[in-house]
Amino acid sequence: MSFSLKTHLLLAALFAGAVITAFGDPIITVQADQAGAVINPAMWGIFFEDINFGADGGLYAELVKNRGFEFPDPLMGWIKICPSLAQGELSVRDDGPFDQNNPHYVRMISEGTAPFGLSNEGFRGMGVKRGEAYDFSAQIRGMDGSPILRVQLYGGDGTLLDAVELAGFSQNWNKYTATLHPKDTDARARLALVLDGKGVIDLDMVSLFPRHTWKNRPGGLRADMVQALADLHPGFLRFPGGCIVEGSTLDRRYQWKKTLGPTADRPLLINRWNYEFQHRPTPDYFQTFGLGFFEYFQLCEDIGAQPLPILNCGMACQFNSGELCPLDELQPYVQDALDLVEFANGGTNTTWGAKRAELGHAEPFNLKMIGVGNEQWGRQYLDRYALFAAAIKRKYPGIELVSAAGPSPDDVRFKFAWANLRALHADVIDEHCYAGPDWFFANANRYDHYERMGPKVFMGEYAAQSDKIVSTKNRNTVETALAEAAYMTGLERNADVVRMASYAPLFANTDAWQWTPDLIWVNSLQLYKTPNYYVQQMFSRNRGDVILPVKLADIVTSAAGMDALYVSATRDNQSEEIILKVVNPAANALTTQIKLDGVPQIEPEGKAVTLTGATVDMNSMEEPGKILPIESKFENAAADFFYTFPANSLTVLRIDAR
Repeated sequence: MSFSLKTHLLLAALFAGAVITAFGDPIITVQADQAGAVINPAMWGIFFEDINFGADGGLYAELVKNRGFEFPDPLMGWIKICPSLAQGELSVRDDGPFDQNNPHYVRMISEGTAPFGLSNEGFRGMGVKRGEAYDFSAQIRGMDGSPILRVQLYGGDGTLLDAVELAGFSQNWNKYTATLHPKDTDARARLALVLDGKGVIDLDMVSLFPRHTWKNRPGGLRADMVQALADLHPGFLRFPGGCIVEGSTLDRRYQWKKTLGPTADRPLLINRWNYEFQHRPTPDYFQTFGLGFFEYFQLCEDIGAQPLPILNCGMACQFNSGELCPLDELQPYVQDALDLVEFANGGTNTTWGAKRAELGHAEPFNLKMIGVGNEQWGRQYLDRYALFAAAIKRKYPGIELVSAAGPSPDDVRFKFAWANLRALHADVIDEHCYAGPDWFFANANRYDHYERMGPKVFMGEYAAQSDKIVSTKNRNTVETALAEAAYMTGLERNADVVRMASYAPLFANTDAWQWTPDLIWVNSLQLYKTPNYYVQQMFSRNRGDVILPVKLADIVTSAAGMDALYVSATRDNQSEEIILKVVNPAANALTTQIKLDGVPQIEPEGKAVTLTGATVDMNSMEEPGKILPIESKFENAAADFFYTFPANSLTVLRIDAR
């Protein structure tokens, strides 16, 4: 029996109406005049990793796959176009390249008997929209003759959507551009480049970009995906991962300095998720780094999120090779961290601050945190972390360091990390957990028992799994969303210990994913937000400034540790509102008495935001709005009042308590 079904049946039996009647109405008492810890303004954030085609083929809006012919199979993503009467030849070369960091290019030779060329499939198809502009560019060198290059955009069914012609090519590399306006919307379009006439040309860095990107930046980010992030009101953005930070081997690790400058200068790297899972292989998954560290910092600024970059600490992924950089050779890794702080915060008179200014951002990015390693564990990690911490704190004492506690929330590796990082006076420790909904329900009080002094917690990766970890059957259901919401009430109640939290993974392509569940699902044209997304949004948009103590009475708890209600309370100092978050995971509505102690004045009209549905309900491309938060008003707010929380629901109440 699945987690979902077991949990649903247990809750339905436990919280039937007869049980509630026997115990009376539950009581929530908020000590509204006893403000607790200040909540970190950056409490609720987002974690981006280039998994599930999250960057190339996702957030990075380039439509051409393998645009520089640098994949190990240099024509992967490309198809030769050679009609029966055509005579021609395609070859991949590296003599006299346009850019030494991307040395390969394609030579097209046509005898002129019929159009001859090649076509690109995009990332599971190119999504194009009728009436919008798409900017084509390529580096082209004319080697012989005077052929015409036809740039054509075809729909998935073969309909010609638009075409332009380029000619007059120089014998030197030059960038040529054109604009295409597709006559129809198509999710499976493809780009064709064909020579008309006898001649020889060289092609490199072939690109097709929507004119409409986020903030209309040329070569920028996909606008609807960034908007979905901005709508979360995130306090921070953790980037660029995840396991890709480590790499399966050290030569495949993420190196931030290689992601700066002109896109042609950014060398290709195979993505770890290309080959990680035999059951979901993606041999065409590579990192072009069009979305690099400058773009990440810029994105943080755009959406009002603090940047949290994670750097390799001299360790490859311990689930793969576990390769180690010897401690006496670690200095280049440490220097990368020091240089990153200078890149983000240094004046324009510094080496890396000048580089930032050269890229178009003279003002600092105001970096406050750096993560040292991702999900590492053991003595080998602690030895390397200690060297990073000593060097960074010596030069930049104001920078907070995020350290790793391994992949599990409670095993031997976790306990060893916490004990030793506490001794090292670590700032923030990154905890991870992927588990069934029952774990999240049962552990909502996890941080009630943490020591209040010492390192703070970053719950850096978590998501309820409807089936099991790494299962392809995991789904973003209402049940998983409510389990996470219940757990988040515990994070919020303990904001003096828990500094930050972020769900993971963030994005997934419906046609090219490696891991599920995920917060936001996309295809080449659309996206939909999951119930889990709306839980994150409801917490982030209703954060509050300080914790308010909450007492619960007559709350039923099952043998499995599941409560009838999960509650947290905060106060918004500016609006003078009490913000109450309540999760009712039961199969029936629950009428609850709410007492607000110590409040001199309460406005009777309050605001409510409610997310509810059947436990198995999900959103989809076909029904993106099946599960949505619903805003409403209620009229009976008082120092002592009753409220009925719907079955299977997260409710946020905002009560004006001046």
